[in-house]
Amino acid sequence: MLIWVLFIAIALASYAVSATLQQRFKKYSKIPLRNGMTGRDVAEKMLRDHNIYDVQIISTRGKLTDHYNPLNKTINLSEGVYASNSVAAAAIAAHETGHAVQHAIQYAPLKMRSALVPVVTLTSQWVTWVLLAGIILIQTFPLLIWIGIAMFAMTTLFSFITLPVEINASQRALAWLSRAGITDVTNEAQARDALKWAAYTYVIAALGSLATLIYYILIALGGNRR
Repeated sequence: MLIWVLFIAIALASYAVSATLQQRFKKYSKIPLRNGMTGRDVAEKMLRDHNIYDVQIISTRGKLTDHYNPLNKTINLSEGVYASNSVAAAAIAAHETGHAVQHAIQYAPLKMRSALVPVVTLTSQWVTWVLLAGIILIQTFPLLIWIGIAMFAMTTLFSFITLPVEINASQRALAWLSRAGITDVTNEAQARDALKWAAYTYVIAALGSLATLIYYILIALGGNRR
């Protein structure tokens, strides 16, 4: 019963965080930077200030689809960030560039997350079916559900390793935005708030993954007692 209460609480928190993030992004997207720099401009300057010249900045479709790809060294900025000169665009562009900085300096948590990507990609294709089969065959082949749990645990580990990566990228972004004079006392709080709510989405995702992992472990333990 407690695990279901936890699931409901996480689902409600996820909805609230997502809705608040959308609202904050919409609000701060209407506040222009005094210097008129676009998201692309911000990313370019941050790269230059960190002596990084082998990263490409490209525009990608969608809303809040911004990400850094360490495989091909590209900063992918959504349409609402790439060409926008708003506080929100600057914060997000600087955050994604923060990942490029992490990559350049070989930031340990980012290296760990990157190493897990192929494993998580592979296991995510099969974990649902392995867990389902494990639940069905829990009496005759109890090892199968534990194999599924081990596979799902990789996803949970990935979610928690992502937290310091995202938090550190935001810290780098905010410090640089202030140091470079892109944000000031009039808009620094808005940039910080936007990245704060973005970070909360990763916290909720990690907690949701942990709750799901615990749920499957309880199923396995319950099946073994029968």
